[in-house]
Amino acid sequence: MKAYHVVGQAPMYTNTFLLISEAGHGVVIDPAAAAADYGQLLRKEGASLTHIFCTHGHFDHVGSAAELKEEWNAKLWCESADLEGGQFYPLTQADSGYQEGGVIQVDEMSFTVWHTPGHTPGSVCLLCGEYLFTGDTLFAGSVGRTDLPGGSTRQLSDSLRKLAGLPIPPTAQVLPGHGDLSTFGEELKNNWYIRKSVSRQDW
Repeated sequence: MKAYHVVGQAPMYTNTFLLISEAGHGVVIDPAAAAADYGQLLRKEGASLTHIFCTHGHFDHVGSAAELKEEWNAKLWCESADLEGGQFYPLTQADSGYQEGGVIQVDEMSFTVWHTPGHTPGSVCLLCGEYLFTGDTLFAGSVGRTDLPGGSTRQLSDSLRKLAGLPIPPTAQVLPGHGDLSTFGEELKNNWYIRKSVSRQDW
């Protein structure tokens, strides 16, 4: 497997990621960069895009989803709760949602998915080996906003407490939707929001 960090377009500069299996099948997580950026990497590797995983449906994470789906005939995954078709949630349809705790297999790459609502109703986190894609649920030292439409501080706190109890290796890299990368062990130890959530204290 090869992994690429692709930075999304200004002004949000969303973190997005492209994984390519040994068989040459590509997976984009949070398609916020220009479709051509992913295409250039895919063609360089002689690969084709087969899956698009959205951690949630906010506009700054799904900007090239429709274009990539059409160009590559890739399967688009997003929770139905985030398919509103409005200003914050521009997508109106996806090929599939996620099963809680389910595993999506793409060649040798196994993606385990957990629902983590709070930032949005349809937020998820995905674990693939040592990569934990957290979208805007969990940042390095922080968490996603809950003051936008569909956000809920209580739900996000519950989701963080749930994440802390899952069998996620402490060495797993936290690959968030914005900002710096981290490790899950670092966040369990030092992220104020996780510590508060685990102890069931209000923020």
